[in-house]
Amino acid sequence: MTALTRWDPFAELTGLRRALDRAFDDFSMPRVWRGESEMLFPVDLSETEDAVIVKAALPGVKMDDLDISVTGDGLTIKGEVKHEEKVERENYYRQELRYGAFAHTVPLPSPVDHDKAEAELEHGVLTVRLPKTEEVRPKSIKIRDKNLIEAKS
Repeated sequence: MTALTRWDPFAELTGLRRALDRAFDDFSMPRVWRGESEMLFPVDLSETEDAVIVKAALPGVKMDDLDISVTGDGLTIKGEVKHEEKVERENYYRQELRYGAFAHTVPLPSPVDHDKAEAELEHGVLTVRLPKTEEVRPKSIKIRDKNLIEAKS
């Protein structure tokens, strides 16, 4: 005699959810890529009618230690956080501050004119303003009133 088991379709999704949770946990950790650690720092990306604005939180990074470039449809922020304090103590229980080189590429939503790009660093926040190319900027089209034209004739 065979026992019947009630099938629960949501029970099978539990394993998938655990796998996704592990994948996202791994994604949030720094990765090594060509000798540089890709430190994930918060980035805001916004768009106006005539520019793309990127803001990145880079506390402890000096302007001289940053390199910003635009290639194709991405903005790359490279830099280095230098550890200036030499600690001779033992028994570190937690060390979350990261030091070393980093690189992060942000995909851009529109084509930009990289020759007119501007960047500033203030209080640990990098702001990059990338003007859009003329082709993608909205253009207004004037509408002629055909009734007025016919009335003047």
